[in-house]
Amino acid sequence: MTSRAAPTRCSWATNPLLTQYHDQEWGVPVHDDRRLFEFLILEGAQAGLSWNTILQKRDAFRTAFDHFDPVAIARYDARKIRRLLSNPGIIRNRLK
Repeated sequence: MTSRAAPTRCSWATNPLLTQYHDQEWGVPVHDDRRLFEFLILEGAQAGLSWNTILQKRDAFRTAFDHFDPVAIARYDARKIRRLLSNPGIIRNRLK
């Protein structure tokens, strides 16, 4: 019987959500424009916060931002932006 060694992980992968992100996404090249746009939005929202906080809210961001469809987001009007700013599931900082 052979045993597998635990994978080497960065020290910041301290909980199941961060461990899953580390093992499945961290350092994996991304070539899909929508996925890159997702990371652009999430990284902007993350400024000053932990990545864990963003990962916890990721599904809410996906829903709120039309699954990161840049064409749909470009059409957001003032009413949609007000709804985003009142959505408790996402980071609601006007400066971000």
